[in-house]
Amino acid sequence: MIEPAIEPLAETARHPRKPGTIALVGIAALLLAALLAGLGVWQLDRLHWKLNLIAQVDARVHAAAVPAPGPAVWPGITAAADQYRHVTVKGHFLNQDESLSEAVTRHGAGFWVMTPFVTDRGFTVFVDRGFVPTENRDPKSRAAGQISGETTVTGLIRMSEPGGGFLRANDPAHGRWYSRDVAAMAAAHGLGDVAPYFIDADARPNPGGLPIGGLTVVNFPNSHFGYALTWFGLAIMVLGGFGYLVYDELRLRRRYRRGDVVPAE
Repeated sequence: MIEPAIEPLAETARHPRKPGTIALVGIAALLLAALLAGLGVWQLDRLHWKLNLIAQVDARVHAAAVPAPGPAVWPGITAAADQYRHVTVKGHFLNQDESLSEAVTRHGAGFWVMTPFVTDRGFTVFVDRGFVPTENRDPKSRAAGQISGETTVTGLIRMSEPGGGFLRANDPAHGRWYSRDVAAMAAAHGLGDVAPYFIDADARPNPGGLPIGGLTVVNFPNSHFGYALTWFGLAIMVLGGFGYLVYDELRLRRRYRRGDVVPAE
């Protein structure tokens, strides 16, 4: 006896999405992908800007030292145009008016020695003479390094750091400095107007070995290319996800036409 052929039951499946729904999802995906791609392009622009900045700063650092800017040009001093410019000044230190700003360097914890410097051109500028360990915060412990008389300082322009450090405000009244705020330091010592920048002294050794100069860190994190790849990758994923949705919808519709599936209740 020949058994009659039994046709396999069609599986149940969801209804295909409405064309309007797919269109709305597509518009949203395109807008999101465009936004993500725009962020990627922005990061490429930032990369170009950062590379130019690094090249400019590198040129300033390694250029021959020029006289430090005087009062006539102070209003136009900016970080973008002048930070890390290689400069030199001649004059004398006001060692009695130094301020110590907390620092952490490769030599450990300690302080930056910020000392006013009266130039032979008549203006005063703070010089970050370098780093001293915590145990040498008292100038008497490094008396040999307290240079008196006329001297020359060469170093890099740095912009003042007003306010204080992370979650710690400067306390001029008690001589606690967490940032190198030259205007506040000048006011605390009654110095009057000083340059709106300070000079990071170079690595020329000081008598007695302290302070330790030449510790300026010139480092610009440059992760913009990686960020750009991330944004472009996310844009591709969004478009890929929408492409898979369309593919899945077309496959479902073909199965409905062939009768392989029936609508779920």
